[in-house]
Amino acid sequence: MTKIAIGSDHAGFSYKEAIKDHLTQAGFEVNDLGTFTDTSCDYPDYAHAVASAVEAGVSLFGVLVCGSANGVAITANKHAGIRAAICWEKEIAILARAHNDANIICVPARFVPVDAALEMVDVFLSTEFEGGRHATRVGKI
Repeated sequence: MTKIAIGSDHAGFSYKEAIKDHLTQAGFEVNDLGTFTDTSCDYPDYAHAVASAVEAGVSLFGVLVCGSANGVAITANKHAGIRAAICWEKEIAILARAHNDANIICVPARFVPVDAALEMVDVFLSTEFEGGRHATRVGKI
């Protein structure tokens, strides 16, 4: 069973809950690292927690959600070995995994419908890294 770390700020809370339920029903083990309400909070607290879980190997992948996805992506990418990708459509999520070996998907809750977010998370988690010329490029990061 693949373990997924998930986190959000207040703007992404309802999406986080929907994604968590979706992944749990699909058979993933989900480690919810907060936030646990829609009360205003600071996104770095949750982005650092998810990135740390992936960085340490506690979780294979991470899902982060905030209003624009920019804040959580910037924060997560401060961690060694983290490749957090902002995804706003299915094809971007596929390429983030296939070409960039991204290990955290960042979803902009204010800019995509929840059904699109679920689809992006699904394809992100099911797409394999292609390696080859892409591995050379990822190795230069």
